[in-house]
Amino acid sequence: MDVVVICDDLTGANATGVKLSKEGFKTATVIHGLPVPETGYDAICIDTDSRYASEEQARKRVTEALEDSQKNGQARIYSKRVDSTLRGNIGSEIEAMLSFIGENSIAIVVSSFPDSGRTTIGGFLLVDDIPLQETDVAKDPIRPIKTSRVENIIQNQTNLPINTIGLDIVLNGAETLSAEINKAAENARIICIDAVTDEHIELIADVAKDIKRPILSVDPGPFTAAYASKKIEHTTKNKKYLITIGSVTSQTGLQLDYFIQKWKVKAIYAKPERLATFTEEWQKEVDRVVAEAESSIENRDIILITTYHPGQERLDLSSMAHKESTTEEGLAKRITDGLASISRRLMEGNREDFRGCYLSGGDVTASVGSITRAHGIELEDEVMPLAAYGKFIGGYLDGMPVVTKGGMVGDKKALSTCISYLISSTNK
Repeated sequence: MDVVVICDDLTGANATGVKLSKEGFKTATVIHGLPVPETGYDAICIDTDSRYASEEQARKRVTEALEDSQKNGQARIYSKRVDSTLRGNIGSEIEAMLSFIGENSIAIVVSSFPDSGRTTIGGFLLVDDIPLQETDVAKDPIRPIKTSRVENIIQNQTNLPINTIGLDIVLNGAETLSAEINKAAENARIICIDAVTDEHIELIADVAKDIKRPILSVDPGPFTAAYASKKIEHTTKNKKYLITIGSVTSQTGLQLDYFIQKWKVKAIYAKPERLATFTEEWQKEVDRVVAEAESSIENRDIILITTYHPGQERLDLSSMAHKESTTEEGLAKRITDGLASISRRLMEGNREDFRGCYLSGGDVTASVGSITRAHGIELEDEVMPLAAYGKFIGGYLDGMPVVTKGGMVGDKKALSTCISYLISSTNK
């Protein structure tokens, strides 16, 4: 078993489970009171239904869930899923899990969930920029929240020593953050860390994976998913995915930059000026890119092919078309046909390795469909507005899962979101 997540309610278990699934882990949630599956899953999220239980009962349920999880062997990562507004027996449940993991273990608490408007600054949890104690959760009829400071909320439920690392340390980078975590761990068992963006969470996870002592991740979901992915290097489970991007918009550039940095992917650049021609240079460039990609397939799970390169100048298709006595439209199609030919050769020649592909731009999608002789795409879901998931119908890639997206669609995270969806969908 790779990951065991202890959750105090079922919806929270599902929320974290989905994030792990998107990182490539085959994940199941276990309803409170039912046995843990013995085989078949990389990660399990166990509901203890303990949010409003007594502290003593919460500890007991957490310990029993951890013991039950051991039928699959010791997990590589343990996580405590907490409510995004910090309700429940957080301190006592962390205490129970640290006791189970071992005396040298520490809990790293990252309460932020930026996509849901939860951020931590100065140790205080904000909900849509409003301090936690000023939100409706402060009026919880069973356990009202009376402070916005994460450390205080946890400290009220445990005697374990706690420390907080502020956003200023996170902003100083990995080396500073690592030193601060190790320093704090000398005296504290629970370390709360500020984060405002997903990038901050990614940085904390990247640092945490190299901490030598056992770590319990504590969060509403994003930190656990990022930490598990980095610690276990499990993102694609050795399944190959092809990304082909022909769009040259600035929006595409932002999405590529974000994706390359987050996923640590190295792009293979096809030179558009060598594809925008009816001369023998076209075939030479296609062969070159295919050869470079195939030489890296064994060591890469994601093959990224693109004509977009930072700082490149836009092609003067008018002059190039005049030189070859053709049209601008004809040369533009040669570029997309070149990308399509590269894509077909890679996926057809390595059909057993590739589990799915991502195509950006309508022209590229149309060219891939034409060159692979597909009859169409069986549509199954909408990943985001103007981005669709489906499978090729007929042709050389019959049944191959594909995500298609327009070049101008989405924010900087759009490509990353689409690939996470593709991996999750093909990992079921």
